[in-house]
Amino acid sequence: MLNTEITKLLNEQITKEFYSAYLYMDFANYYADQGLNGFENWFFVQTQEERDHALLFRQYILNSGEQVVLNAIEAPNEKYGDFKAPLLKALEHEQYVTASINKIYEAAYKISDFKTMQFLDWFIKEQGEEEKNAEDNIKKYTLFAGDSKGLYMLDSEMKTRVYTAPSLVLG
Repeated sequence: MLNTEITKLLNEQITKEFYSAYLYMDFANYYADQGLNGFENWFFVQTQEERDHALLFRQYILNSGEQVVLNAIEAPNEKYGDFKAPLLKALEHEQYVTASINKIYEAAYKISDFKTMQFLDWFIKEQGEEEKNAEDNIKKYTLFAGDSKGLYMLDSEMKTRVYTAPSLVLG
């Protein structure tokens, strides 16, 4: 069994992860509308990853004998002024998710919930990768997308990203 506050925070994280999937699908749709299929692909793969993160939190809650509570997921309400705007928003959002996971970890630490802390270790590492990917996308865009050939090459590179399911063993 999990502590009530930990269960609440984990359920909230499910909503945040599904919102992340919605947000990245919105980015993918934006790039598809702009004809940047590589950027679309990159964010569609990210959508799949975020969905899987939500499902991992769900399974952990169930495996811990607690009830999963699904909350409403707000639709993204973003307008993008240029191709770089979603990249900047992605970094900002990943930093938000990192802070949220760190908050759960801190709460688990305070009550010596080592099982939840161990579960969250994977997500903490994952968030480091997510933030680095977002930073790298911004750097590459800034360096290479200044002309149509550079943008084309970057779009082509982003099209090569493939989805890989997470390999996390749940306790």
